[in-house]
Amino acid sequence: MPTKSKEAALLYHSQGKPGKIEVIPTKPYSTQSDLSLAYSPGVAEPCLEIEKNPADAYKYTAKGNLVAVISNGTAVLGLGDIGALAGKPVMEGKGLLFKIFAGIDVFDIEVDEKDPEKFIQAVKAISPTFGGINLEDIKAPECFEIEERLKAELDIPVMHDDQHGTAIISSAGLINALEIVGKKIEDIVIVVNGAGAAANSCTKLYMMLGARKENIVMVDSKGVINMERTDLTPSKKMFATTRKINTLADAMKGADVFLGLSIANVVSQDMVRSMNDNPIVFALANPNPEISYKDAIESRPDIIFATGRSDHPNQINNVLGFPYIFRGSLDVHARCINEEMKLAAVIAIADLAKKAVPDVVNAAYNINRLSFGRGYIIPKPLDPRLLTTVAPAVAKAAIASGVARNPITDWDAYENRLLDLMGSDNKMIRRFSEMARQNPKRVVFAEANHANMLKAAVRSKEEGYCFPILLGNEERIEKLAQELSISIEGIEIVNLRHDREEERRTRFAKILTEKRGRNGMMFSEAFEKMNDRNYFGMMMVECGDADAFITGTYTKYSETTRIAKEVIGIRDGFKHFGAMHIVNSKKGTFFLSDTLINRHPTPETLIDIARLTNNSVKFFAHEPAMAMISYSNFGADESGSPASVHSVVQHLHENYPDMVVDGEMQVNFALNKNLRDTKFPFSKLNGKDVNTLIFPNLSSANSAYKLMREMAGSEVIGPIQMGLNKPIHFTDIETGVRDIVNLTVISVIDAMVSEKMQGKMDV
Repeated sequence: MPTKSKEAALLYHSQGKPGKIEVIPTKPYSTQSDLSLAYSPGVAEPCLEIEKNPADAYKYTAKGNLVAVISNGTAVLGLGDIGALAGKPVMEGKGLLFKIFAGIDVFDIEVDEKDPEKFIQAVKAISPTFGGINLEDIKAPECFEIEERLKAELDIPVMHDDQHGTAIISSAGLINALEIVGKKIEDIVIVVNGAGAAANSCTKLYMMLGARKENIVMVDSKGVINMERTDLTPSKKMFATTRKINTLADAMKGADVFLGLSIANVVSQDMVRSMNDNPIVFALANPNPEISYKDAIESRPDIIFATGRSDHPNQINNVLGFPYIFRGSLDVHARCINEEMKLAAVIAIADLAKKAVPDVVNAAYNINRLSFGRGYIIPKPLDPRLLTTVAPAVAKAAIASGVARNPITDWDAYENRLLDLMGSDNKMIRRFSEMARQNPKRVVFAEANHANMLKAAVRSKEEGYCFPILLGNEERIEKLAQELSISIEGIEIVNLRHDREEERRTRFAKILTEKRGRNGMMFSEAFEKMNDRNYFGMMMVECGDADAFITGTYTKYSETTRIAKEVIGIRDGFKHFGAMHIVNSKKGTFFLSDTLINRHPTPETLIDIARLTNNSVKFFAHEPAMAMISYSNFGADESGSPASVHSVVQHLHENYPDMVVDGEMQVNFALNKNLRDTKFPFSKLNGKDVNTLIFPNLSSANSAYKLMREMAGSEVIGPIQMGLNKPIHFTDIETGVRDIVNLTVISVIDAMVSEKMQGKMDV
């Protein structure tokens, strides 16, 4: 690892509170009464209930959402036997993934014990604490005995992810790859290079899917595992072939599928060329595969190729499976994770790859349009639909196979609960942040001489979200950076009023004059406006010198929005644009509009706001259920804003019948489904949990999101601009550094999508 990367990694794990996970209270604790319920004497009551009925532990404790990530450190990543304590950062990282992808709490437990029997007894002794156990980084062959014993002797889900995670994800990829090339699994010849835990589990699962044992050849470091060898362990002997072959090259001849779980660069182009037509090659050694992506693709045009890497198509990544498999298992209080549940996960993951991909996922991976095919046989790890696809499939399989102690009957309610989980831990901004890192854009920061905006720009660069461009005077910005003790090395500074920018100011002025000439703008006026940071910065985006623009820390938003309409313009099909805030709360994710732009919207404006919001919520991979808010319900007040909102809803129902929207209604009716459905069963929102609120004016919308942020402690993202032709985003005077960083992430995602849309128009 390069020195800089090493330092960054060590700093990430050590800065602030050391480590990556913590425990937080979930019940009130501020009063003596609270504490007497939390501990003595009140805690005795649930203890007695659990003594009478052990299943009540799921009701009164965190057991049902708590997984142990347990390791003895004998096979940690590619580092080998580094010991239990040295493996702790990895176990914490696994806990982090459980939490951010599936809302599951984790205790990481490092057991300093290599003897399988003693390890098993230690895990059994602590198992009452947990709803599930994820075994991690335990070397073969001991891992086989440990998992089998614990599965047999415990009544909670136990899974060794190193074995089964890769098996499940690669099986999903294999199913889809075979469908694409038109081959049947029972007919194919499979070569497995590697004979460890993952190889063993993958091969067994492929056989469950229909692969024939006589068509499988397994290879270890000594060559082909065949009947002539005398050094085979029981787990290897199970897959010994009767074929008279000894080398990997021999095995590859005429093979249909290659699965690599070994080391880098052991497969040559000639080996791939010796395979059958339409070869499927899964080279999963990390960090470098058995054959490089370049060599594999160049070897033959009909190949389907997958690796474990995120920088190539078809990433076989365990994070597609384990968070959601445990989520579904925990939610039905499953006694185990059985083969039916694993197969259900395989099918669910495979099927998801065949469905239309949300724009936000396409943007994350810098692809115009992901679609099922040779370059997309498996969903992307950042696909938000995995939670609501895989977890229910696993839960249903647990119920059908008889291992669920808490069967789910209302699947719509369960899906809504999963969607709530996606918002409750700020996973949305985390997910977007990862997307931005994969395809950072050039973002102009208008007021770089403001401390918060400068800090946000620097942090965004350090996090890899964007390439910042700072507008302002170099000396003032450098002086401010020194005062703040931050480094702006490598960040571009543009002094728009400097003589060296005259050519660009002239070019921008000419373009703006051409655009606004029929609105009375002359070149001299346009040239003068290029001394204004908002005009100049927006023209940078308009002319392709930058990808996105953030402004508003100093300037009144009313002025900047006017400039945006002049320079950037409003999208075709709309006459207005607006802004939306995303609120991540304990009750889920909510979208609020219009929170910044339109002070006293007319019915025509509200119609545009509703349409823009509907599109934006879908962009963020949610299905909008929109309530038009007022202080009356469904025509109860026939004057003022209620009447205006009522007419808007009527127009939307008549002209956009597929839009899930209704009102006007009061906020409590919007958010309380039972109350709304009881009082107004005719509503188009009947049975739905509202996730989108559209307000009658700026005052109510702005107050609502700020109230939620300050009083409910919710994470707020925004304002997110809706309706301009290009990514121009606005802050306000009290916006903090974190808020600007979040907005930067959103602006990068916006720029990705704008780029894709422009690419489609250019074709």
